[in-house]
Amino acid sequence: MNRYDLQGRNAIVTGGAGGFGAAIAKLLLASGASVSLWDTSASALKDTVGGFDTAFQDHIFTRRVDITDEGEVRAAVEQDRQAFDRIDVLVNNAGILGPTLPLWEMDPADMRRVLEVNLVGAYVCMRAVLPLMRAQEPRPHRGHIVNIASIQGKEGMPLSGAYSASKAALISLTKSAGKELAHDAIYVNCITPAAAATAMFAQITPERRSDIISRIPMGRLVEVEELAQMVAWLASDDCSFSTGAVFDLSGGRATY
Repeated sequence: MNRYDLQGRNAIVTGGAGGFGAAIAKLLLASGASVSLWDTSASALKDTVGGFDTAFQDHIFTRRVDITDEGEVRAAVEQDRQAFDRIDVLVNNAGILGPTLPLWEMDPADMRRVLEVNLVGAYVCMRAVLPLMRAQEPRPHRGHIVNIASIQGKEGMPLSGAYSASKAALISLTKSAGKELAHDAIYVNCITPAAAATAMFAQITPERRSDIISRIPMGRLVEVEELAQMVAWLASDDCSFSTGAVFDLSGGRATY
């Protein structure tokens, strides 16, 4: 895999125990960064880190964090600040699918929960990290934030109203933050991947999986390593004139 120069950089990756999160962390570590993996499951984090190259162990930290809990997020950011001195990269990867139902059958509590994790959770993490990023010296940048949205946030999808809406809102949040921070040497971008063979994809029925794959012109799922490559570029100094932008990784599914 291609590696970017992230020597001396410090990153937080939420949803770090999952397929996307683990792949992102592996590539950031291989590129020279130190990484703090956040997840709600301490045991899953332990299992994930146990599969990493032992050469990276001194550069890996794990935090059990519920990103919807402002107190937990603040505490985790402070732990990382003390461990790292500065935070260069935040990858908002944590997310949940929610029920696959028509909108009129969905419990409002489920809609709120999906929005709380996928949208508000990302906002809470950004809100906690940004004061630190804005106060630190640029080298040459003060920070990079990468939000993992979804192609469903651009086009919507039947039976995924909550998930699609949350990811559409995350795209707009990215655009707003990018404009607000354009003069602070902090770059905020998002990626809209197609589905991957992660634990989230395994939650749906075989029929729905076939339907999703049929919508992708390339006829396959995105590989987690392909997403990691794009994250690594967006987290690097090579990303110097893109902010508030949306990067498709959809195998041709995206139409705008």
